[in-house]
Amino acid sequence: MVHSAVQVAAHLRHDYPSGVYAEVLENHRREEAHAEIIRLVDTDHDGTLSAAEKKNARIILYGHSWGASEAVTLARQLEREGIPVLLTIQVDSVSKRGENDKVIPANVAEAANFYQLSGFLHGQPQIRAADPARTHIIGNFRFDYKANPIDCKQYPWYDRLFMKSHTEIECDPRVWTQVESLIQSRLPRQHQ
Repeated sequence: MVHSAVQVAAHLRHDYPSGVYAEVLENHRREEAHAEIIRLVDTDHDGTLSAAEKKNARIILYGHSWGASEAVTLARQLEREGIPVLLTIQVDSVSKRGENDKVIPANVAEAANFYQLSGFLHGQPQIRAADPARTHIIGNFRFDYKANPIDCKQYPWYDRLFMKSHTEIECDPRVWTQVESLIQSRLPRQHQ
């Protein structure tokens, strides 16, 4: 629960006890995430996705660091299968070898990018749409922690020392409040 991405998923599960599935997986488990998405989109459980099931999919992908790069790669995989994605959110996205986290595939309706540029490890400073007519880039939002550092005492000392700003954006409540707000604004309203 120390990681902000995990906390966002926990808040979503709490705030949307039914009708929304929120899960966080490590960046090396993309195929598992893909299989779970296909299982959930296959609402009639017949093992194939109909055009209607694909059209009705409401998928939001987000991640930090390599996880953000994997979110874009997963969206690209879903694009090849004709499955739309409502929103991708990248937080300090770091491309994994063989991946392109700069160009958002055309099946993604909206995308947002949060990044910082300090230190050895920093995020992708600008994302762009493969097809600007189909994908709206909400923005590329830069954060700088030199003047206002974030205390990430719950993280290991080596993260705070060697990846200081990369860790600060991961534990910055301002960033993750915006991430959560973007996600919730695309979800159905819960009845009280």
